[in-house]
Amino acid sequence: MQAEQFFERSKPFIQWMLDWQAGLRPLSLAQLLTAGPDKVGIVSVDVIKGFCTVGPLSSPRVNNIVQPIARLFELAWSCGVRDMALTQDTHPQDAVEFAQYTPHCIRGTQEAETVEAFKSLPFFDHITVIEKNSINSGLAAEFAAWVAARPHIKNWITVGDCTDLCTYHLAMYLRLLANQTQQRGVRVVLPVNTVDTYDLPVAVAQQIGAVPHDGDFLHSVFLYSMMLNGVEIVSEITP
Repeated sequence: MQAEQFFERSKPFIQWMLDWQAGLRPLSLAQLLTAGPDKVGIVSVDVIKGFCTVGPLSSPRVNNIVQPIARLFELAWSCGVRDMALTQDTHPQDAVEFAQYTPHCIRGTQEAETVEAFKSLPFFDHITVIEKNSINSGLAAEFAAWVAARPHIKNWITVGDCTDLCTYHLAMYLRLLANQTQQRGVRVVLPVNTVDTYDLPVAVAQQIGAVPHDGDFLHSVFLYSMMLNGVEIVSEITP
């Protein structure tokens, strides 16, 4: 298919997708708490220095979601939510993933550290931090066990980066796990103001010999894909 034909055929869908995203509504945390704060869990993926402020994969776009996530943690904690986890890239020096992505977030380096905004939360010591070596948090045995130990949670809130990579796999893991195990009534919610992905324009990518990555396009497409598969996409979580 020629590019012009492809663009023309895709226009109606792209416009629908953008209209859908523009029409997203907020969700009140109070609605998720009706059965009690013990029924709510929050998982943040890869909000670490190596994707926010330090290293070759750091992104200003990703750094912009740090404060909204910190505020969400504060709101949830004040309402009694205690099941919170951070899954974070902590790679060995010879990680197989480095064949696709330049070496990043190696164990023991500053890149693998939790962002300061999280570490300064007064309840940070009560948040479970889980290391992972894959873009899929569900493949980390410790995280899978942490989720399995919490069958009481019926409302998962997923946040972090990147929309089309680790965040996508996290939200889909929780959604599809509930589907597979016939856990009825489980909701997986993703507030858009707490997720984003990096941007690498084609021209820049060609100059440095990298694979281009359109942040806006892929952010929208993967939000749509998660919605299509049962993840509830909302604009933000409000009190």
